[in-house]
Amino acid sequence: MEKLKNLRKQRGISQEKLASIISTDPSNYSRKERGEVRMYDDEWEKLAKALEVEVDDIREEKPISIVHNNHDNTTFNDNAGSYFNQSYSIPTSVVEDLQDYIKLLKEQNEALKQENERLKNS
Repeated sequence: MEKLKNLRKQRGISQEKLASIISTDPSNYSRKERGEVRMYDDEWEKLAKALEVEVDDIREEKPISIVHNNHDNTTFNDNAGSYFNQSYSIPTSVVEDLQDYIKLLKEQNEALKQENERLKNS
């Protein structure tokens, strides 16, 4: 995330300072700044406020690459190996939507587990 990194450096602000603003540790912030870990909307807003800019001035959409390497697949013929060595780019927005959906499903699953326990005990 070059825009964020460049502005942070121009302002003379450390990664540690911005990490504390979004309530994370410096190593996780560093991964977020490099685009290796998702930056959530509320984190973008906090960073923009701290840097006194609009979110759009620092936010960048960076596609996430997924590489499949499966060399031990013996159930397919020899030509099938080429399908497992391809790189796919998935837009960040799609990945974020899927992560949000997974989070929602986990919350619903936990609520159902609690309800199930409550019903068993009554």
